[in-house]
Amino acid sequence: MKKFFTIFGGMGTFASMNFEKLLNERTKSHQDQDYYNYLLVNHASVPDRTDYILDHQKESFFPDLADDVRQQNLIKPQFISIACNTAHYFYSDLQKLTEIPILHMPFLVALEAVKKYPDQESFGLLATKGTVHDHVYEKSFEILGKKILLPDEKLTDKVMQFIYENVKEKNEMDRTFFNQILKEAREYFGVSTLILGCTELSYAADILKISDQLLDSQSILVDRTLEFAHAYRYEPDLVKDLLVRYKETGDQGGLLH
Repeated sequence: MKKFFTIFGGMGTFASMNFEKLLNERTKSHQDQDYYNYLLVNHASVPDRTDYILDHQKESFFPDLADDVRQQNLIKPQFISIACNTAHYFYSDLQKLTEIPILHMPFLVALEAVKKYPDQESFGLLATKGTVHDHVYEKSFEILGKKILLPDEKLTDKVMQFIYENVKEKNEMDRTFFNQILKEAREYFGVSTLILGCTELSYAADILKISDQLLDSQSILVDRTLEFAHAYRYEPDLVKDLLVRYKETGDQGGLLH
């Protein structure tokens, strides 16, 4: 297969399935050949990201993702999208293993926030404890002059319960519980726009058709993945400009090194 990109998924699997669904639904197509060539690596056995970030005595997920990157070096996709926010804990280490561009989902969310809400200074984050602890969203938004508001332990515990017990364990979408989390988050943060910084939250929002005042990390990564895929296929001269603008902006804060 030539001219393809790779998605690192399986973290978790249902969220990755939703990523692929959105990717194909949003592709402008009239025939089979209009869809993009891609490889979905559903690496479901990757150790839990949050477990390791909170306790380095637990098994690291870096070796698994590093192996994935090394395998991609052999088949040479045009770029890689990582469909897991918490996995970006090792973004810089993974990017150092390859010359293949790896899209940085939290940074892409920050770019979208500035574009969509230019006058808003602060955004509330809903994510796993690992992503909150990593501060990857704060770093991404600070580069662009914006601020991330972090949830307290009570709110984070509810988010973790929804992600792990409802979505990952049972594949259940409790609309009442999800809406309760969003309501409590807006009251706690004092802002209306929230970031869904976990692809399980994105998956739930898509299934439940909840989108108002949300910056959906998975949805944004899907759109940017399609943007890059389109450029590689139809406008190769645009690819270099896209990568330069994306990388130069991120490198202002050392994010994409």
